Amino acid sequence: MTEVHVSLDGDDLNAVERKLQVPLEAQLTSALELAANRVAEQYDGQSEDEVAAWILRETREGLHPDIAEGFDPDPEQLRRVAQAVIRGEHFV
Repeated sequence: MTEVHVSLDGDDLNAVERKLQVPLEAQLTSALELAANRVAEQYDGQSEDEVAAWILRETREGLHPDIAEGFDPDPEQLRRVAQAVIRGEHFV
């Protein structure tokens, strides 16, 4: 099992976002884990780029629209999650 964690850079957050940083990170992490597991269950040989885009779509669908709109994960980190899906890993 693979562990994922979404971390937000406090320097890039406004005052309200900084106050909500911990619960927001938890919500984003949970949505990413659920999305990665859903994609892993349905994975059928898609390319790494397709899997990464699929995970991102699934993650955003699991978030409030305002949060989803602002969710812009690091492409390299998202690629690592996609690679783990391709290897057949599941996420906790």
